[in-house]
Amino acid sequence: MNTQEAIHPPSPADGIVIRAARPADCEGIAALGNMPGYRWGTLRLPHQTPEATRKWLENMAPGNVSLVVEKDGRIIGNGGFERLQGRRSHIAYLGMGLHDDFHGQGIGSRLLRELIMIADDWLNLRRIELTVYVDNAPAIALYKRHGFETEGTHREFAFRAGAFVDAYAMARIKA
Repeated sequence: MNTQEAIHPPSPADGIVIRAARPADCEGIAALGNMPGYRWGTLRLPHQTPEATRKWLENMAPGNVSLVVEKDGRIIGNGGFERLQGRRSHIAYLGMGLHDDFHGQGIGSRLLRELIMIADDWLNLRRIELTVYVDNAPAIALYKRHGFETEGTHREFAFRAGAFVDAYAMARIKA
């Protein structure tokens, strides 16, 4: 672990580190994207390659944020946001996901809190937007606990596993 890149040093009790993603993380991030449960909640297609992930990490626009969650040196989650431009420069679009075996342990909350802290305290973003599939109750509950509100429903938002699925548009506005 590179302590300079760690946003939070590891907790001795659980070995969790949240830090900036880097191109060398491409294998771990691609492996997450290829997990059935992780992919179910995203717009990712099956069989994501480490090479495509590396290219995405290397070409990230300035002002965008990409974090990984490590447990004992293994990538178990990632998240970040893409800042919008021009008259919407006060907004970022958030995405995140967690390894299939680590749900319900508070790790997603820790990652989301870190992203919100960066948005609020370092980038002065006023609004964070996201979409979440309507059948992803745990993620919806997580977002609501952290101040996100449902603003509408995108009907037939995406094609997933042979069927169209709706998604909620959610946002958090900094008070």
